[in-house]
Amino acid sequence: MANKLYVGNLPYQTTNDELQQMFSQAGEVTEAVVMMDKMTGRSRGFGFVTMANDEGAQKAIEMFNGKDFGGRNVVVNEARPLQPRAPRGDMGGGY
Repeated sequence: MANKLYVGNLPYQTTNDELQQMFSQAGEVTEAVVMMDKMTGRSRGFGFVTMANDEGAQKAIEMFNGKDFGGRNVVVNEARPLQPRAPRGDMGGGY
């Protein structure tokens, strides 16, 4: 099992520190990041938490997946590697 976890359905006001505090209940957290929208600077409602070891990651999934956090039931599972995307090419418009 990987140590990096995907955390979805987060309340939009969640901060990196709040996410780290929450997951530190399951074990040592090495990184906690809430993903932000580049254009608006607001939360996208999901993030990633890296636990120090596999045991902490498994415990975090068991403790928090489907549980209420800030009025929302969060989704916690093992993060999947980023898949390469096809190039977007020319976006059209203009001649």
